Amino acid sequence: MNRYNGPVKQFPMTVTVKWLIILTTGFWVVFQLIGDNLLNLHLTSALELRPTNVIENFYVWQVFTYMFLHLPNSVMHILFNMLTLWMVGSELEERWGRRFFLFYYISSGVGAALFYCFGVAVYTAVTGNRIPLTVPVVGASGAIFGLLLAYGILFGERTMSFMMLFPMKAKVFVMILAGVEIVSLLGSGVTGGEVANLAHLGGFASGYLTLVGYMRFQRLRWGNKAKKKTGNLRLVVDNENQDSKPPKYWN
Repeated sequence: MNRYNGPVKQFPMTVTVKWLIILTTGFWVVFQLIGDNLLNLHLTSALELRPTNVIENFYVWQVFTYMFLHLPNSVMHILFNMLTLWMVGSELEERWGRRFFLFYYISSGVGAALFYCFGVAVYTAVTGNRIPLTVPVVGASGAIFGLLLAYGILFGERTMSFMMLFPMKAKVFVMILAGVEIVSLLGSGVTGGEVANLAHLGGFASGYLTLVGYMRFQRLRWGNKAKKKTGNLRLVVDNENQDSKPPKYWN
């Protein structure tokens, strides 16, 4: 993977990013604002990530559907995530293509959910405190943090603005975000605070593992292709005119 230098390049909204924003916003409006707040249908409870449901009741779809839900009483929650998806995701999609970008986005979000469920399960087993298992988690932040990690790796020398004020290299920006999440998690604990810092760190971790796994898969595939080509090479010797000409070899 090559690193790009220079300021952040502004891309128009790409196709996959556009549909992810439409789908996520649609979930928020239809299921949460209208279905839950207006009609009192309690739809969110079946789609949000609740570790006890995933681990004990096998509601496995929640590790996927929670990404498309956000806080119904906070416009800033979904607005910040969708703006980041547009600004960072569009350039990554331009670089990777639609298929791998979508795979990476989903794997980062699902990986963040699995990482979170595993973390709170271990915490519960050690402390006996079941509260984290019952606290619901919503939002695309796990997938967004995966995108930020990839951006910091691929475009590490680009300039980004921390808190919209302080310009810095993208790789430094991502490292600061990771540090803030770690400190916040240590400060508030698994049960404290309204932000699922463990899920954010899970997005970083799953994004990294996805990139490493994909690179190894590509190297293995290229190696197999090279072996097949080498296996098709044949050594042919022209022995009929060996006295007058040197042997000829060709593929």
